Amino acid sequence: MMKYIIIDDEPIAHRIIESYCEKTPFLEKTGNAYDAFEALDLLQNNTVDLIFLDINMPKMNGFEMLRTLTNKPNVIVTSAYQQYAVEGFELNVIDYLLKPFSFPRFLSAVNKIDLKKDEIKEEDKMDRFFIKVDKKLVGVNIKDVLYIEACGNYIKLHQKDKVLVSHQKLSFFDEMLTEKYPFIRVHKSFLVNTDHIELMEGNYLMLLENQVPVGQKYKKEVIEKLHI
Repeated sequence: MMKYIIIDDEPIAHRIIESYCEKTPFLEKTGNAYDAFEALDLLQNNTVDLIFLDINMPKMNGFEMLRTLTNKPNVIVTSAYQQYAVEGFELNVIDYLLKPFSFPRFLSAVNKIDLKKDEIKEEDKMDRFFIKVDKKLVGVNIKDVLYIEACGNYIKLHQKDKVLVSHQKLSFFDEMLTEKYPFIRVHKSFLVNTDHIELMEGNYLMLLENQVPVGQKYKKEVIEKLHI
């Protein structure tokens, strides 16, 4: 398990992050801090693997506090101010979440952390994610996804037995799924689960009864990924 703390002077921010963490199986809360001094006390007396860090706080801002630490845990910045992003990455933060952020965007940030480095058990890895469908968050098992298709300002997530439509960008799923899971971008409009590829013929892939095009820009990478 990855133990985390939230450092933010706004109680509502704590509630939102906690609700997202509760949906993420490998995260376990260690504590809450509402200013930098409470945070330093928590860090001194507990094992902490991950900090969700706000910047604008009373007494001492988040980056000032971060600079006092000799052994820094993983840090994900959660801020309403975009102008501090460059400074954040200079401090080697994992990601910079601009408030308000969605659960999928939160999950994308968390999944950038090296799971092996933080000794998270294989069985605790995420095997599902959530997408926005209408005004609901719908859980999707990764193994059930055949491919994801970009259609203008929304995507179609194709499963074996149904298709979900969401107003999210394909680039978000590309970033979230290709690094740690068997997904590959095969076309500017298609992201494919390689576990379901049955054959490749010319510039097309077959997944069950679905034909997916392979763009020339991506063909070499697809061939290398499939060891053809």
